[in-house]
Amino acid sequence: MKKLLSIILPVTLLVTVTGCTKFSDDINVDPSVPTRASNAQLLTYALNQLPGIIEAPTGLLYVQHWSEKPYTDASRYTVVNFDFYSIYTEALENLQTILNAQQFNIIEGSANNQKAVARIVRAYLFWHMTDRWGNIPYFNALKGKENFSPAYDPQKDIYYDLMKELKEAAAQIDNGNAVTGDILYGGNMQHWKRFANSMRLLMALRLSKADAGKGKLEFADALNGGVFTDNSQNAVYVHLAEAANQNYWYYVVNVQNRPWYWASKTIVDYMKPLNDPRLKIFAYVNASGDYNGVPYGLDGNAVGTIPNASVSFIGVHVRTQNAPTYITTYAQVLLAIAEANKLGWLAGGDAEAQANYIAAIEASIRQWNRISFQAYRDNTDKQVERVPYSSTDRGDTTGLAAYLAQPEVAYNPADAIRKIAYQRWLHLYMNGYEAWAEWRRTGYPVLTPAPNNGGTPIPRRQAYPLKEQNINGENYRLAISAQPGLSGKDDLNGRVWWDQ
Repeated sequence: MKKLLSIILPVTLLVTVTGCTKFSDDINVDPSVPTRASNAQLLTYALNQLPGIIEAPTGLLYVQHWSEKPYTDASRYTVVNFDFYSIYTEALENLQTILNAQQFNIIEGSANNQKAVARIVRAYLFWHMTDRWGNIPYFNALKGKENFSPAYDPQKDIYYDLMKELKEAAAQIDNGNAVTGDILYGGNMQHWKRFANSMRLLMALRLSKADAGKGKLEFADALNGGVFTDNSQNAVYVHLAEAANQNYWYYVVNVQNRPWYWASKTIVDYMKPLNDPRLKIFAYVNASGDYNGVPYGLDGNAVGTIPNASVSFIGVHVRTQNAPTYITTYAQVLLAIAEANKLGWLAGGDAEAQANYIAAIEASIRQWNRISFQAYRDNTDKQVERVPYSSTDRGDTTGLAAYLAQPEVAYNPADAIRKIAYQRWLHLYMNGYEAWAEWRRTGYPVLTPAPNNGGTPIPRRQAYPLKEQNINGENYRLAISAQPGLSGKDDLNGRVWWDQ
């Protein structure tokens, strides 16, 4: 694929042409204008890309968190090819520029800390990509003019290298200056270390069917390295109540006035009978003051007959101007540990699995019910900082005890994996691609594909960008023929390596 040679930044134009000349030694150059972005700016921009990648609607539709109304093409799986170029040429390009730097400004953080954070975010993006497409350019990607047509690498090799990268990045963090430009953790390097280990732990569990031995070893090692132990350590992108830094779905709903995405009947019908405390966050009541989801995957004619007033729109929480984007969270870690207890990857068996399962549900409800996020500006350097949690506001748990006591929710050793998976599906609301990956791995929740769709099943992967056939054709064709599960066809039905 072609890689942009310039760095794209959101606000500041970093290179200014001050005159017209054919000479390379033009003396009409303003020395006060930088010729490249600082590492802090590169990091900020890369982090700014995460919400748009995580909260894209397609993943939310695949797992039936949302339903479409009135346009239902994506719900019926009519879109096959998905573009990955922007991830490579924007966020990953910026992070690679940090890693390729020969000199580091210590004011922006120690060299080790700057590199470690870039490696962690880079790993997150590549993990996201390989889980969507399977084999992708990895080892020879981001080489610039040295390699415009990188080969596709097997997902197994990518996974193993990403876990190595995360372990090394966590160990690389030192006691030097914290990174600047960090709008995720505000320079808290210990939180970055826990984020790296938590991500590796989740990646290890993804191998539960493809390579359980490797997964078990990596899981225990990541856990011993130190993972999230509280919601205050969550990787959360906090938007601000201002147009320049607002939540995208606020813009879609309130500015563009496009009410296209509604709470799915699938998720509402599961949560409502259980009086799930999170339902009021995930969905908005209809005109009658009740929760009623939109049936999933109907064609435009059928869904058009459903009055808007009779169904529930997506919740206010996810479409307020400063609504957060949850990247990786404590509840995810607890659910993974509970499953590892049940699988025998960790000691403790059902007793520990039950304790972690209950703690995960509590953490999830606290997370989703805490909707008053703080934001402030550092007046020293005008850098926007976000504080997603305070030590005194941990989130409301009203209804938790009654919720846990219900047979469908209460831990049951005979049905533990299913219940853990269902709680993971609920908790990962608004992180559709991650929920989709876990649905593929576990088979839960039990979802019915879009009806009247010629029998097309729920997608198991996404097809590569169409342009790859022209600009990286040979490697594209090799990837299609070599990737297990594709049978020589680039479509939505082939399975990635760990999806067994």
